[in-house]
Amino acid sequence: MTLRNRGWVIVLAILVVLFLYGSFTYNGLVRRDERVKQTWGNLQNSYQRRMDLIPSLVAVVKGSSDYEKQTLQQIAEARAKAQQVAITTGAPNAENYSNQENAQAEMVNSVNRLIAVIERYPNLQSTRSFLYLQSQLEGSERRIRVARGDFNGAVAQYNKRARGFPSGLVASLFGFHSRDGFTSDSGASQAPEVKF
Repeated sequence: MTLRNRGWVIVLAILVVLFLYGSFTYNGLVRRDERVKQTWGNLQNSYQRRMDLIPSLVAVVKGSSDYEKQTLQQIAEARAKAQQVAITTGAPNAENYSNQENAQAEMVNSVNRLIAVIERYPNLQSTRSFLYLQSQLEGSERRIRVARGDFNGAVAQYNKRARGFPSGLVASLFGFHSRDGFTSDSGASQAPEVKF
């Protein structure tokens, strides 16, 4: 083999290695991007579960006590707003996440006002359906915390790959940009909780 032929073989080998590296890196970025989207969807699902439980809680309170109409109306309005945000929220980014969190916080605050009303009715607190709903809402809050953590973990893995070297070169070549995960509002020490 002549020196000139060896040169072409080396160039060809380098191009094959670069192509294989680019292919594997691209596919890895796609997998991580899809994982971010999946965890975002799981978080949306957890929020929806919370919203689905609220009408049942309201119905139990209505059926078991002299309820305060204003409190129940506030819950209905906050739930409708949260549901609208969930429907219009698109890709997982910081703005959409912030809008979602604000709407969910408003709904949780309304539910907490309902819980304060419930505390005035000891017979309601001991009913089986109320205890069941209380347990389900607490479970929903745990699921939301876990889903937020999973979402942030997926974003972190994606960003490490998209911003790292040399995979960042492939990411920028194919339009993979870093993503924002959940960050709490300044001064917020914890997410709003439904209190029983």
